[in-house]
Amino acid sequence: MPIQITGRHLEVTPALKEYVAEKMNKLNNHFDHIIATRVILSVEKDNQCAEAVVNVPGTEFVAKAENFDMYCAIDMLEDKLDAQVRKHKQKLKDHRAERLKAEEVKTEEEAELIKEIDDFPSAEQYSDGTRG
Repeated sequence: MPIQITGRHLEVTPALKEYVAEKMNKLNNHFDHIIATRVILSVEKDNQCAEAVVNVPGTEFVAKAENFDMYCAIDMLEDKLDAQVRKHKQKLKDHRAERLKAEEVKTEEEAELIKEIDDFPSAEQYSDGTRG
């Protein structure tokens, strides 16, 4: 997963880059279909701000965290993104379960129809001219 790290009004040190990469790679533990991640680190007066956009197939997750300490802001950002990723993964899992359940019902209905057709009297049973 490529991670783009940008700094606004601050220099992104190698230590910050490594810390952000470590935290963002933890998202792969819950969802491994992440396309790309963009992280913006900025300073606004006394607040350290961390923003991120995570692209996954079909959607993207956006989160922002502020704190007086940049490392705490990155931790909070990772927690917010992790919650969004887990929620998305659960939605996908629930949707698949509904689809499988619908297919199961469909196959049960088909099985009942086949049984009804098999139980239907054949022409040989009516060859003597009587029914039943």
